[in-house]
Amino acid sequence: MQTDPHLVLFQRERRRLAGLAYRMTGSVADTEDILQQAWIRFAGQPLAGIDDPARYLGTLVARLCLDHLRSARVRRERYVGAWLPEPLVHDSAPDAEQSWIVAEDVGIALILTLDRLTPEMRAAFLLRDAFDYSFGEISAVVGRTPATCRQLVSRARKRMAGADPGPAPSREETVPLVAAFWHAARTGDMQALTDLFAEEIEVHTDGGGKVPAAINVLRGRRRAAGLFVGLARKRHLPPPPLPPLRLINGAPGFVTREPGNVLQTTAIGIRAGKIVAVWIVRNPDKLRHLGVNDGYDMAR
Repeated sequence: MQTDPHLVLFQRERRRLAGLAYRMTGSVADTEDILQQAWIRFAGQPLAGIDDPARYLGTLVARLCLDHLRSARVRRERYVGAWLPEPLVHDSAPDAEQSWIVAEDVGIALILTLDRLTPEMRAAFLLRDAFDYSFGEISAVVGRTPATCRQLVSRARKRMAGADPGPAPSREETVPLVAAFWHAARTGDMQALTDLFAEEIEVHTDGGGKVPAAINVLRGRRRAAGLFVGLARKRHLPPPPLPPLRLINGAPGFVTREPGNVLQTTAIGIRAGKIVAVWIVRNPDKLRHLGVNDGYDMAR
């Protein structure tokens, strides 16, 4: 059986394209839709007319992402509460379909910073810094002059400064810290939580208006600790064992099924031995890509 050359080329670039689409949209579902649209358009083009298929596909996906972001802008402005990207969850042995997750920089802090850029600025920055596109090539994608694209990239770099979380902590450092957080949060131990948290900690809880969640981002160790203490008091339950440790957008965390049958992902940002961020996604629309048995049941 003869292999379709279009399919060979597309599959070779798929991981890179998925990384671009996810960083542009912050959505697993939208990434899959955009890749499907890109494949349909690419499959209909004669290869003889494409000088560089990899460049062609990158440009195509970037344009599709821009079209999506421009149409989704009003929906995002109406979003209820804190917004977080759809979580990318895997364990220490991800399957082939998830392999692009660990190969690309898809950290939550990075996605949140990218989300504060305009769609054109986001596309220009990613195409320049992650894919080494020339300003002329970026111009053809975003519809601005090369000089303007240069300015877009420069502004984006300034805004992105500080988004790099630095070296990932070792597993030896991560596991006891996550375990200590789990126990302190579930027992409502205020002192233990404040000891674990960095002064500048941020807690983001994304319920999308569909399930209970804090509306605003909580900043500072006492406010952050107070949230978990309050939740522990409402549960009136002994703390269950620590769930299996997962990686969520590259950060340590866990997937749980909370009271009310609410699926939840909790990712923990760690720097210099302290917890600097907790990212909680509860919006069911953002967790549809997870398996029905992924959540560690709190009734255990």
